Amino acid sequence: MPELKRLHASHAAAVLAFELANRTYFAASISDRGDDYFDQFTDGYNALLAEQEAGSCAFYVLVDDNGSVLGRFNLYDLEDGTAILGYRVAERVAGRGVATTTVRELFRIAAARYGIRTLRAATSHDNAASQKVLTKAGFVPIGPATAADLGGKSGTWYQRDLQP
Repeated sequence: MPELKRLHASHAAAVLAFELANRTYFAASISDRGDDYFDQFTDGYNALLAEQEAGSCAFYVLVDDNGSVLGRFNLYDLEDGTAILGYRVAERVAGRGVATTTVRELFRIAAARYGIRTLRAATSHDNAASQKVLTKAGFVPIGPATAADLGGKSGTWYQRDLQP
């Protein structure tokens, strides 16, 4: 049974494998991370762990029974009871409710562990799957997302208030 785990140094190899295996799939609906991301993966990964340790972000991985990463679920800019949600799931589990179920699980963690009362998420107009996940998870559209918000694509910001 897949388990949502807080990102740890020991996940680095599995996260890199996940990103490489799904790079083309992700690039079809979200901006590609670029070659530098992969060339400098270790430095970037260590920077994420440092941000998490500092408390400004919280990063999670959905790990399969075999240790492979099925998805990444991140809370950015934790401040004053709000955070920005970002996520991506492996192509091999896409369309099976994995993202929606895990986003809902992250609601409980965000509220209990970080005191988050409001989550925001942006998705491009091209990313119908992400729009569906957000809607199923109870997010509502709140306004336009710019190309600067979404790495060159336009889209929509969504918001969900969490129960205390």
